[in-house]
Amino acid sequence: MTSGRPDVPAESRRARIAVVAPCYNEADAVQLFYRELKAVLERLDRYDHEIIFIDDGSTDATLRILNDLAARDASVKVYSFSRNFGHQIALSAGIDVSTADALVMLDSDLQHPPALIPEMIRLFETGVDVVSAQRTTTDGASRFKVLSSRMFYRIINLLSDTAIPDGAADFCLLSNRAQAALRAMPERHRFVRGMVAWIGFPRAYVSYHAPMRSGGDSKYTPFRMLALAREAVFSFSATPVRLATRGGAAVAACGGVYLLYVIIRYFTEHDLERGWGSLIATVLILGGLQLAFIGLIGEYLVRVFEEAKGRPLYLFKQRPPGPSGCAADGDHLVARPRSTVDSDHSNSA
Repeated sequence: MTSGRPDVPAESRRARIAVVAPCYNEADAVQLFYRELKAVLERLDRYDHEIIFIDDGSTDATLRILNDLAARDASVKVYSFSRNFGHQIALSAGIDVSTADALVMLDSDLQHPPALIPEMIRLFETGVDVVSAQRTTTDGASRFKVLSSRMFYRIINLLSDTAIPDGAADFCLLSNRAQAALRAMPERHRFVRGMVAWIGFPRAYVSYHAPMRSGGDSKYTPFRMLALAREAVFSFSATPVRLATRGGAAVAACGGVYLLYVIIRYFTEHDLERGWGSLIATVLILGGLQLAFIGLIGEYLVRVFEEAKGRPLYLFKQRPPGPSGCAADGDHLVARPRSTVDSDHSNSA
């Protein structure tokens, strides 16, 4: 594999940087995002650049706007999913189609400031493979949002062997070999920031303040945030099952002590018929714990089941025109199986 530095002979070609930006119903903000991002990339005169938009099955005018941008700017590449597959899948698709020396992932709502990219490039040129933007504060964030975010990172770091820095979300730069490592990870349940931490390549951080959204509404509702937290826990930790085993053993031990107490009471007080209330409570507690532990095991079995089906991680209804791509009108669905990594990163039908 190559190192973190762009290994590009001066006489052959210039180093290339790609920016991957997932979009889901971002018609109100995506043009402003493009203008700010383009202004930053044009100042990186030592790099060629491309902007990869992944339309995550938008139902508004997002795809039309993206296609208009691509028609005016050859550096813009537009990929569109056949339906909404989710933010983490969209990031994975962007990694799949990239062939750049450095890849930057960021959201298209301008809460990930494009102005950080030059500093990320500078750190990348020192030899690191991953440069993560670490959020310190966020404009307009509610107290619940701040507290729940902190709690999320504390819980995942407590349960998982893979440490995920607080505030280091999906806004990051990846070297060529970091991209290759992520492409080689075939799991369907994606938690990209955890996967980036797991690969363990040299990493640097840059702090930033997140502004308010430039337009539209956040797509990460509390329900989706809980779903992401669930994916993080069950994708990167077997600790819940181990805790269930230990909890079950502890409850069984308590049941044994209680049984000993009942026997002693029988021989000393002769009141075996008493205490039915406590007995019923014990049965209910044990039954509830058993159901909870079965549910934990079921979470892991569901993941095994979905991985075993071997379905593509996503389907494209549109790709940029090219030798291996479909036409811009998107007549054909194109998918890439996650079980293989092509040398040219193309997708197979």
